[in-house]
Amino acid sequence: MKVGKATNLFGSFFFLVCLSIEFSLVVRGQNRTTIPVNVGVVLDDLDSPDTKVWLSCINLGLSDFYTSRGSSTTRLALSIRDSREDVVDAAAAALDLIKNDQVQAILGPKSSMQANFVIELGDKAQVPIISFSATSPSLTSIRSSYFFRAAQNDSSQVKAISAVVQAFGWREAVPIYIDNEYGQGVIPYLVDALQEVQAQVPYRSAIPPEATDDQLVAELYKLMTMQTRVFIVHMLPSLGSRLFAKAQEMDMMDGDYVWIMASGMTNHLTTMNASVINSLQGALGVRTYVPQTKELVNFRARWKRQFQKDNPTIIDTELDVPALWAYDAAFAFAMAVENVGTKNFGFEKANASTNSSTFLEYFGVSQNGPELCQSMSSTNFRGLSGDFSFVDGQLQNSIFELVNVIGNAAKTIGFWKPQSGLEKKLNLTNTNGPYSTSKSNLAPILWPGDSPSVPKGWEIPTNGKRLRVGVPVIDGFAEFVKVVPGPRANTTKVFGFCIDVFNAAMAGLPYAVTYDFIPFAKPDGTSAGSYDDLVQQVFLGNFDALAADTTIRVNRSLYVDFTLPYTEAGVVMVVPMKDGKNKSAWIFLKPLTWDLWLTSLCFFVFIGFVVWVLEHRINEEFRGPPSHQIGTSFWFSFSTMVFAQREKVVSNLARFVVIVWVFVVLILTQSYTASLTSLLTVKQLQPTFSDLSDLIKNKEYIGYFEGSYVGELLIQRGVDPNKLRPYKSSDECHEFLTNGSANGGIAAAIDETPSMKLFLAKYCSKYTMIGPIFKTDGFGFVFPKGSPLVPDVSRAILNVTEGDAMKEIENKWFVGDATCSDTKPTISDSNSLGLDSFWGLFLIAGVSSSLSLIIFAASFCYRHWHMFMTTGASAWKRIKVMLRIFDQKDLSSHNFRKTGSQDGKYMYNAGSIATSVEASPNNNSTRPPSPPSPESIGHSNLSSEKKEYYRLLLVKNIQKCEEVMKELKNTIN
Repeated sequence: MKVGKATNLFGSFFFLVCLSIEFSLVVRGQNRTTIPVNVGVVLDDLDSPDTKVWLSCINLGLSDFYTSRGSSTTRLALSIRDSREDVVDAAAAALDLIKNDQVQAILGPKSSMQANFVIELGDKAQVPIISFSATSPSLTSIRSSYFFRAAQNDSSQVKAISAVVQAFGWREAVPIYIDNEYGQGVIPYLVDALQEVQAQVPYRSAIPPEATDDQLVAELYKLMTMQTRVFIVHMLPSLGSRLFAKAQEMDMMDGDYVWIMASGMTNHLTTMNASVINSLQGALGVRTYVPQTKELVNFRARWKRQFQKDNPTIIDTELDVPALWAYDAAFAFAMAVENVGTKNFGFEKANASTNSSTFLEYFGVSQNGPELCQSMSSTNFRGLSGDFSFVDGQLQNSIFELVNVIGNAAKTIGFWKPQSGLEKKLNLTNTNGPYSTSKSNLAPILWPGDSPSVPKGWEIPTNGKRLRVGVPVIDGFAEFVKVVPGPRANTTKVFGFCIDVFNAAMAGLPYAVTYDFIPFAKPDGTSAGSYDDLVQQVFLGNFDALAADTTIRVNRSLYVDFTLPYTEAGVVMVVPMKDGKNKSAWIFLKPLTWDLWLTSLCFFVFIGFVVWVLEHRINEEFRGPPSHQIGTSFWFSFSTMVFAQREKVVSNLARFVVIVWVFVVLILTQSYTASLTSLLTVKQLQPTFSDLSDLIKNKEYIGYFEGSYVGELLIQRGVDPNKLRPYKSSDECHEFLTNGSANGGIAAAIDETPSMKLFLAKYCSKYTMIGPIFKTDGFGFVFPKGSPLVPDVSRAILNVTEGDAMKEIENKWFVGDATCSDTKPTISDSNSLGLDSFWGLFLIAGVSSSLSLIIFAASFCYRHWHMFMTTGASAWKRIKVMLRIFDQKDLSSHNFRKTGSQDGKYMYNAGSIATSVEASPNNNSTRPPSPPSPESIGHSNLSSEKKEYYRLLLVKNIQKCEEVMKELKNTIN
């Protein structure tokens, strides 16, 4: 009980202490003095809903800051001025705030034009100017340390816009912008960004700020007459909403058009009414990315309650991005002032000299301006719009959200980051990934006119203009392009190979294109210039395209665009042909090259040597005096060429070698015969010149087509200009080539491959084509630089060249007479047969012969190894013994055994013993039995006749062995 009472008493005491501490804090807070800091606000039309939204966000930003910082010692006091949407009024309001209210900073003004002069005032008075709606890049050039842009610079979004243009492959885009400092400031950055992705800006549509509806309609009609259908709109919602309304009335919001809104409009989509949103259906937009945090959701709910309470007559108003920037700007400046501390926030008179302007003396200079700027520059916090910090006075948030207006809202289709480009889902952790401009990183888009198909970005103009297609007027090679007078006055007809290809390509486009062929001619019908002059007309805009045999060249591509080539590439040389048949007495040597002749000779000698080695010990035909043996070996080897060898080959190894060699000789002789026959019977047509350097060295005249770039190209390659003769037609070229250089003609004609093929189709039996001697890209059609027709026409050309249409066109214009193609001589290639065609055969013959030699040598050494190992003799004497043994007959050979048996039979047939042995019924072999040892003869049970036979045979063998040993002894000694 005592313990419980003590506890209750302690609790009551603690409660009283806490209550007293809280009461003292409240009293101290009520007694604390705060320093008021005057801050000016300059905005347009204070009664407009947008301005009221921004002012409410500024007040809530200050309220939230001081609520979260209960111990703060400063309070911002707002002085609000109305600029009445006028630059002079904005400047007057800023002057009034600085002079009379001595404000320490100014929030605003709204527009970039107003901010330009206000920033100058702030810089002079050292008063920070904090704008949350002036986004023009031109303000950055002022380089004032007292200007803070609490909004994104318009130039930061141009990369996001160009990424979208590149993702869908659009080649042209037209910016539509308000013609003032706000609109003009971003255009140079936008044009540069588009050019980096190979997109051109053919036109810039500047709309006056006070444009009437009639002016808007007139400008939109002008855009309809152009090919480009990609428009980038950069203007404020007040003018932009009127522009889109008129575009919708003129059916320019259908599937053929692409509309991309810059952030100046897209950041305000949430505040636009339903009628404006309805006119934006299918448009794309780039707006500042604002993270949807829990703090933002709570703030939106609090703001809406407070705004409806303060402005009950304004209904369904939403926050836009500048409103969030206004909140963060007020919060940031309150933080900066608090960080500076409790000081005297006043002004002092400037020390102005008599020569200086009395402007500073009029209102003085802020005492704390530099400190406030430094504190503002170091401010860094997480605001409603995202991370809030300044670098050189610029807000550093640069992530953009890509939206597609569908229905009553804007659907997010992706994001853009400076580090990684387009992303379908925002990944804030990926800062080093590859930069992407792929449309696969965007969600599906519903384009204007509720079309899911991506517009191609351009159309044929709707003003009924037909393309003016220029064609050359030339005398020669009319098969390419020919212009003839039409049936009516002042009309012409154009036809030819190039015209047919152009018509086929244009007919293959997925859309209709109307055009007229316009001859490039003088009033008298003659040519108005060269091909370079004709290309220049496209560059100058006199022609919309060029259909001719125009070569794709680098210098021309600097001013115009070429399609893909539709003919073969290269510059070739055409020269007369001559009979190159060789009438030399040594022509029989030409079928084979010298290395093949030498190799064949070596192998004949080698094969003869191999056969002699293999046959010497066992074949009487390869024995005898050395001269006889050498002659026999060579005779045997070389006689295989005509298969006339008469010596018999008894060794199996030699037979194997001879079989392989005869096969080789058979192929060699047949090939030689065929080549020699061709040389003696076929007409050998060869060009008179085969290289340009030969023409230059011999100072021959060279022809080229008049007006072609080939003449200039030849001069660049070292040809004397005095040795060039232009021709105007294929007939004149033929006449020049027939006459030759010595008779006022030319030795060779040089032109592009299609032209020379056309020439040879007419004169096929007299000339031949060499080359290409120079590389070119072939013929292509010409369009103005950046023309959107080029990629589509190039794809159509591929379809024509890869299909049957090109074959039909070529057969129509280029195929010569049938008799010409039948009688056209064939230029025969009379190169001699070389070793590279037969080295496999020689390899087989060499390997088989070498293998046979190795087998023979191994067998011979094995049989006579005991003689080589005789003791007491030097190595050289042992080798001599082996050589002497090799030089003797191999009596164990079946060839010599057969001869020995015949001799023995003759000897024993002279006596009765031999007769008895031959007639003995017990003798089952035709060979005489091997002689037994002398001891076995005496103790055997043989008959007396057989004993006598063996005795005589043994005596004979002993005598033979004694002769051999005697010879060996003489050799060793």
